[in-house]
Amino acid sequence: MRILFTADIFAQAGRRMASVHIPALLRERDVDFVIANGENAAGGFGLTDNLVGKLRSYGVDVITSGNHIWDRKEFVPQLDRDDRVLRPFNYPPGAPGQGSTIAESRSGHKVAVLSLQGRTSMPSTDCPFRLGKAEVERLRQQTPIVFIDFHAEATAEKVALGWYLDGFASAIIGTHTHVQTADERILPQGTAYLTDAGMTGPHDSVIGVQPEQAIRRFLTQVPTRFKPAEEGARFCGVLVDIDTDSGKATHIERLQIAETTT
Repeated sequence: MRILFTADIFAQAGRRMASVHIPALLRERDVDFVIANGENAAGGFGLTDNLVGKLRSYGVDVITSGNHIWDRKEFVPQLDRDDRVLRPFNYPPGAPGQGSTIAESRSGHKVAVLSLQGRTSMPSTDCPFRLGKAEVERLRQQTPIVFIDFHAEATAEKVALGWYLDGFASAIIGTHTHVQTADERILPQGTAYLTDAGMTGPHDSVIGVQPEQAIRRFLTQVPTRFKPAEEGARFCGVLVDIDTDSGKATHIERLQIAETTT
């Protein structure tokens, strides 16, 4: 089976690219299941009920997230009502929502999706390594296909989790930095790995926001509310082929598609 993972969808430019390319990839690349990180879909910060509906209309089956899932306070209660919008699994007990789910693909196979968050230079959470492995083992009792979105800042932490869960998870794809890496590979025990899938959004920017605002922040250190950039939109993500019997990945393809202008 083939899973499409759409990198962090950022603001209007990202939603526009997702609306075009997710349906196209579903048609043209025989995609069975779509996962998208949506924590930046609402103006670069958080998610809304309306945008969840829009992402689903594009073909997204499960929405993962990270630290920005809490940015829209009015949306947080929705996390307890929708088991296909995930917050990171390793938030402490009592946090709204859930961090993993199992859904059926278009080909009829069960796919487990797990959202984890790193701890290096990130908000405090429980250990993604210990909790992540225990949850993968639980999910594998129901399906061999387990896909992980690891939302983390540090490259070393992402690489370490990849090796730690090699052979347990079908795929571990990193998010959060909005800069796509070029280290896609199948690890020795059959786990597809990419340090960061990048950003589906405006690339003429500083990781999604208007460059002049980001530069001003670095020069002055004065906090400001960032505004999303609009130019240079690209669709970023990854396609992973998985053997449905073993749950091992057989192929990984990194995607970066620039918006065409006429």
